[in-house]
Amino acid sequence: MKALVVDDSRAIRIILRKALAVEGFEVLEAADGRQALAELSKSGPIDLALVDWNMPIMNGYELIKEVRAKPDLDRMAIMMVTTETEAAQVQRALEAGANEYVMKPVTPDVLKEKLLLLGFAKE
Repeated sequence: MKALVVDDSRAIRIILRKALAVEGFEVLEAADGRQALAELSKSGPIDLALVDWNMPIMNGYELIKEVRAKPDLDRMAIMMVTTETEAAQVQRALEAGANEYVMKPVTPDVLKEKLLLLGFAKE
C-alpha cells in the first residue's frame, strides 16, 4: 500500500510517515498541493492521501477538488488532516471529495481508527 502525506510542516509529515509505516504503508511526501499533484503524476497509483488544509501555493481543499476531477485518481482515499474544526469546513472537505476528516493533533490511535474505517488497517 502507498500513501501520500501532504503538509507544509515537515514535523507533521514525519509524524504521519512513521504512523503510516507502522500500518504497512510505503509513504511519499509533498509540502503543498502542487508538489502533491506532481508526485501523483510520477509515482503511479496511491491508495491513500493525508492532506492538510492550510498550505501555501495550493491548499488542501483545492488539491482535493483537483484530484477528484481526475478519473485516474478516483479510487484514492483522501483523509483531510487539519486544524480546521468548524463543522462548515468539515462539510466542505467531504463535499469536495474527502473520505475522512481528522483534527490535529493526530494520535496514532486516532489515525488507526480512521484507517480501519477506510479499510486500510486490521484491528
